[in-house]
Amino acid sequence: MKKVNWIGLLGLLSVLLSPLAMAQDGMSALTVKTMADGSQEYSLTLQVLALMTALSFLPAIVIMMTSFTRIIVVLGILRQAIGLQQSPSNQVLIGIALFMSFFIMSPVLDRINEEALQPYLAETIGPKEALEKAELPIHQFMLAQTRIKDLNTFMEIANVQVAEPADVPLRVLIPAFVTSELKTAFQIGFMLFLPFLVIDLVVASILMAMGMMMLSPMLVSLPFKLMLFVMVDGWNLILGSLATSFGLGAG
Repeated sequence: MKKVNWIGLLGLLSVLLSPLAMAQDGMSALTVKTMADGSQEYSLTLQVLALMTALSFLPAIVIMMTSFTRIIVVLGILRQAIGLQQSPSNQVLIGIALFMSFFIMSPVLDRINEEALQPYLAETIGPKEALEKAELPIHQFMLAQTRIKDLNTFMEIANVQVAEPADVPLRVLIPAFVTSELKTAFQIGFMLFLPFLVIDLVVASILMAMGMMMLSPMLVSLPFKLMLFVMVDGWNLILGSLATSFGLGAG
């Protein structure tokens, strides 16, 4: 398998997701106009403007159309369950979620690279066809993670009728996908919260029985929760479970 050009791939996605890019098929990015006195005037075309506009939507694309949302929500709930307010920091959690998202989305990105980016760079297909080929793997990924109930809800709101789920447009699939991801993330977070909640209850009961009501149970239970998390190799279990929850490694 060829090595993926990540910068080129993200650039292609940004351009292809902009309607202006498709309208400017064949337009050069930089035009040179020779003036009457022999000097030259350079101007950028609408294609570059479309590219810069599309790049501003890239963070939203990464957050809302990939596995990023589920991962960052679960990690945030985990930090609260343990009782740590600032450790790991938000930057660390976002970094973990970002690179885990690249890891989970790598099969999808590889397909886009092989089916859309490389043919587009080789000029064997045009921007419109490249957009369609790049959209298909992302559409299939989101559809596989979206609940039918959420999909039907947004189809009813948008008054969209399709013969098969594969025909659902992205404008309907994306909000349904995000809704399903949030529900899944909260379900995973609830399961993570339970063992730490049990420790808090046990510690609080012991302190109350000993008459130490002025001592914060959270302060006493924190070392025990950290010890439990380390002993069960919590980071390995959680990150591995998050990866497999997307079907990665199945089959």
